[in-house]
Amino acid sequence: MGIILIVSDNLSNQVNGVVTTFTNIENQAILNGYSVKHINPSFFWHFSAPGYPEIKVSLALGITKLITEINPTYIHICTEGPIGLAVRHWCCRRGYNYNTSYHTKYPEFLYKIYGIPESLTYDYVRWFHARSNTVITTTKTMVCELKNHGFKNTIIPWTRGVNRELLKPTRPKTSSSKIRLLSVGRVSKEKSLEDLCKLSSDLSYQITIVGDGPHRTELQNNYPNVEFVGYKHNGDLANYYQDADVFCFTSKVDTFGIVIIEALAMGCPVAAYPVPGPIDIIENGVDGYLDYDLQTAIQKCLTLNTESIKLNSAKWTWENCWAIFEKSLISI
Repeated sequence: MGIILIVSDNLSNQVNGVVTTFTNIENQAILNGYSVKHINPSFFWHFSAPGYPEIKVSLALGITKLITEINPTYIHICTEGPIGLAVRHWCCRRGYNYNTSYHTKYPEFLYKIYGIPESLTYDYVRWFHARSNTVITTTKTMVCELKNHGFKNTIIPWTRGVNRELLKPTRPKTSSSKIRLLSVGRVSKEKSLEDLCKLSSDLSYQITIVGDGPHRTELQNNYPNVEFVGYKHNGDLANYYQDADVFCFTSKVDTFGIVIIEALAMGCPVAAYPVPGPIDIIENGVDGYLDYDLQTAIQKCLTLNTESIKLNSAKWTWENCWAIFEKSLISI
């Protein structure tokens, strides 16, 4: 079937949506007879971005030798960092076809973290993706948003999935006299987790945040009633989803939110803001509620049926995600 080269500025052991997506894509590709190779920061000297250690900046020297040795049939560039840029340059110089994907709203992210004007970053990402045969992004909403920002090439919506074999609780559901609120993901400023942490002043809530990141220490110091437990995986993570009464997704800059569909697969209703990502996943009154008042969304979620939420989540599969990705592939 051929060799798919996945190019990323993320290390393979990082905990984020890009790594989760392509780990599962690889599993599906192998089942369908493809070979999958990767180029990522582990091949080069790299360092952490100032103030944000989870972002890796690489010096992508020797990229031609790496690609030549891999001899790919297809090339997919999934990040816009130095490695993605180097492989884009390599392809363009040779007139080779390649695809890209848009996972992160970097203009909004970089403005929130470093104060870089969004217009400058949009100029860059628009140029970066301009030669891509097909840009695949997370949702129909993101397709419209990118077109509104001047993207001219073919853009298609992509889906995501849940590995239900791994996401299984290792113990029975526990009980609590409080309303248990859960957040899962990177603990960083652009995630707006403070919106959730502020609710800890209401003693009827028990708030748990699973994950880690550069904003964790500050939030822990400011909100001592919030429980921070670090990253959890597979069965351990499933235990937290199972125990939660409501999953709270506070980010306004994510393009999807795999943790949302993980929560739904566990029957946990989701409270979120009506922004790209949640508006493409959550059905108000079915598996969650969207409201700019997070507490209002939380209270409404408490009325929803767990089993109905689980049944409605069956559409989120990695098989569907892979099918869209495979259809977009183009030989170099």
